[in-house]
Amino acid sequence: MTMKSLVPAFCLIGALAAGCATQPGADGELRPAMPTTGDESQTRVRARIHTELAASYYQLGNMGVALEEAKTAVQIDPDYGPGHNAAGLVYAALKRDSQAEASFRRALTINALDSDANHNYGQFLCERKREKEGIGYFMAAVRNPLYRTPERSYVNAGVCARRMGDAEAAKGYLRQALRLRPNQPQALYNLAELNYEERNYDAAKGHIDRLMRAVQPNAEALWLAIRIERNVGDAASAASYAQQLRKNFPDSREARALSAGQFE
Repeated sequence: MTMKSLVPAFCLIGALAAGCATQPGADGELRPAMPTTGDESQTRVRARIHTELAASYYQLGNMGVALEEAKTAVQIDPDYGPGHNAAGLVYAALKRDSQAEASFRRALTINALDSDANHNYGQFLCERKREKEGIGYFMAAVRNPLYRTPERSYVNAGVCARRMGDAEAAKGYLRQALRLRPNQPQALYNLAELNYEERNYDAAKGHIDRLMRAVQPNAEALWLAIRIERNVGDAASAASYAQQLRKNFPDSREARALSAGQFE
């Protein structure tokens, strides 16, 4: 997983996921099933429980069982949008794209304001080189005022725009993510890298410094930091980051590039 990737780990249902994976490698923590209320039919309760089970197995990487649980959820209650969203995620992970797309579309037909379904469908599209469509769904997600983690959709819109070659749009989306969550790691990394590519090294340093204070850096972040510090003339910081890279990630591609002096 790299810091310039789409925000890792999909959210299955807003009510189930705490945090929804906004840091590299962090998986959403599932909450316990909500108690049955007088407003929720027994059919809906059963569909919700099977959707929660699908979410749990999905996060464990057991896609076979996750798919069976998601299919059971939508069989029990065909109008339960989160069940279709969960099915879409599992189908996407299994590379069954036509079924994934049909599931996401069904979820959004049931509830066009479902931010998690909009986000997940946007991510699905972006990963399949349909970036412009994907960004549209990310923006649909953030338009919902009840969306709890809009910064993740702004980050993914930024990554998607980068893939399209639209650096200015990417920076706009990433800055919006930082307005909502100032230490969002992928936003900081991508802005640092974009500024580095444009040879705006002072701006790149500002973002990489914030990233280093916010999270434990991976090999990719350390390698970018080394190259930025070399270009701003801070040899001591570059050497410090190089030492961390060699020590913590000795077998990484970035450590090999450092040893070979391949800085560009």
